[in-house]
Amino acid sequence: MTETGSGAAAPSDTLGYEQARDELIEVVRRLEAGGTTLEESLALWERGEELSTICRRWLDGARARLDAALAEPSEAETGAGDGARGTTEDG
Repeated sequence: MTETGSGAAAPSDTLGYEQARDELIEVVRRLEAGGTTLEESLALWERGEELSTICRRWLDGARARLDAALAEPSEAETGAGDGARGTTEDG
């Protein structure tokens, strides 16, 4: 089999975003450099596609978390922090 340039490839479900991104960069570098056989190039391409999917999942998950955090009303918006202040102003 071929090596993708970063040693033994970690199982896809255990790769973090940065690991997948760094390995993808190395795969692209090797493909652009040329000098590989057709079989090696195809293996690199397939690994690159897999790594791209992993990165996309991480980014989609991060976007969903940010959207959820932005959608949650803050204390100022709900008035939860105004209760104590309202009683002292009225009293």
